[in-house]
Amino acid sequence: MNDFEELDIEFELLKDAGENEKIEEFETKLRQRELRSFLSGKYDKGSALLSIFSGAGGQDAQDWATILLRMYERYCQRKGFKTRVLEQSFGEAGGPEGRIGIKSVTMEIKGNLAYGFLKNETGVHRLVRISPFNAKSLRQTSFALVEILPQISRAEELDTKVKPEDLKTDFYKASGPGGQYVNKRETAVRITHLPTGIIVTCQSERTQGENREEALKILYSKLYRFYEERQKKELKEIKGEKISASWGNQIRNYVLHPYKLVKDLRTDIESSDVEGILDGDLNQFIEAEIKI
Repeated sequence: MNDFEELDIEFELLKDAGENEKIEEFETKLRQRELRSFLSGKYDKGSALLSIFSGAGGQDAQDWATILLRMYERYCQRKGFKTRVLEQSFGEAGGPEGRIGIKSVTMEIKGNLAYGFLKNETGVHRLVRISPFNAKSLRQTSFALVEILPQISRAEELDTKVKPEDLKTDFYKASGPGGQYVNKRETAVRITHLPTGIIVTCQSERTQGENREEALKILYSKLYRFYEERQKKELKEIKGEKISASWGNQIRNYVLHPYKLVKDLRTDIESSDVEGILDGDLNQFIEAEIKI
């Protein structure tokens, strides 16, 4: 007898006993079990790296990237995942409150099934709102690109191993908002993978050695995605399929004006509870995408 057969028997017993509260608990347990059955990929059970890049929209886009970072941090709190920002690049202060947005950020997410739950969030996220940076209070459309990668800590996980001679390592001073230095020593690390041109950075740790180890984790994850995407591209070219640029793969709209609505363009799931969603209540979107 498999797990689902056992759950089916348990459900029938609860129905016969009229245990309504326990039936609700059971349905929640069943839904979680169903979701886990979809998460059987090679890295689904492991931790993840989330990166956000502000796109078209200037300071509005940088502010949007900051809002998205907070949204995913809140989602991770709800799921019991631990988060830590590894690297972020800040924009210029602007608006009546002197807000400082994010040009790019990379966050580590540790927890069981973190990558499995979040992997489908990769894509372009579009925001429509009244701009807080526009003196005339005009409506502004902003874009940000979200990238989710599995956290891979060893080069042996890759089909092509990373050779020491393929890496160029630079050290620089870690900086914060407004150009203020976090410390006066060159502890931040930038690693360039020469064969692919992939560049990764890390400035969250206190020493060069620790930052280099964290940067290598990011590099291995990006190389995994690079080789995976290259293989997919080659297969599509063989089949004669048209390949669209990843930046154009808009997956979700967040509209705050003239009405309130968040709509996922892949699943057609939508909700008017914009505040709740931006506060991390993403389950309906993430669970629907997992089941596709």
